Amino acid sequence: MPEEPSPETAGTVVTLDFVRHRNALLVRADLSSLFTDYYLHLADHKLRYTPEQDVIFKHALAAFTLHSASRPLNEHLAWTLNFQEPRLNLFLAGDNEDCTVIGRLFTENVRPAEHNTLYSDILARRGAEPRRSVVNFFGSDAFAAAADYYARSEQRPVRYFALGGDEHAMLVSHPDCDVAWFSSVDAAAIRELDKAETLARIERRAYEWHCGCTQQKILAAIAPAFRADPEGIFGEGESIRVECPRCAAQHVLTREAMEAYLAGPQKGGA
Repeated sequence: MPEEPSPETAGTVVTLDFVRHRNALLVRADLSSLFTDYYLHLADHKLRYTPEQDVIFKHALAAFTLHSASRPLNEHLAWTLNFQEPRLNLFLAGDNEDCTVIGRLFTENVRPAEHNTLYSDILARRGAEPRRSVVNFFGSDAFAAAADYYARSEQRPVRYFALGGDEHAMLVSHPDCDVAWFSSVDAAAIRELDKAETLARIERRAYEWHCGCTQQKILAAIAPAFRADPEGIFGEGESIRVECPRCAAQHVLTREAMEAYLAGPQKGGA
């Protein structure tokens, strides 16, 4: 078992407990620090979402972070959620080796479709082929979308709880789960669960909001297109703005920087 984060560890601490005699996994976290970093990211890059879009993203981020914490430490995960009303795409990515999460909204050029759809991609290790699951869902509730994913893809029920403030919990059914208890327990009971049930601590992890996009990585991504058609990339200008596909951060790339990158030794754009 990996070393647990200390109380002073930076990031959002997520706890995983097995509920004995009920055969369920409880995942809990106060996500306030993660949400703060998300809002600082929006402010730094002048990103603006409507209140409705913001709520959808925060709920999806909460559901995804708790889901990521319940998965093995070697996994890399991504969810893409397509909503038709409001029409938007939402992307989330998690790296369980580094315990980081990141995400963004796409609000323009979202194609109409008959259903809302959640795409889940899991990589068991860096460089491996992803395993993809696709499920349709109804409505604009990200927690309900995540629950549909568990029911149809993971083939086990899950419940999400808002516990007040920015504290959230996820309860996941395990084999021989007490189904009646699982279905009836409410948020008030989850808040006091350590007093009513026997919990066995499995792990604590600390998750941070982090993308890792840098100008060098963006240059590496744009370099093949620039080699093929420099004028198609820059036109008559000397710089372009490139948006990170994972976090929507804006990077300004100059023609001079691109030419210097191509002239020098590249080591994977790191």
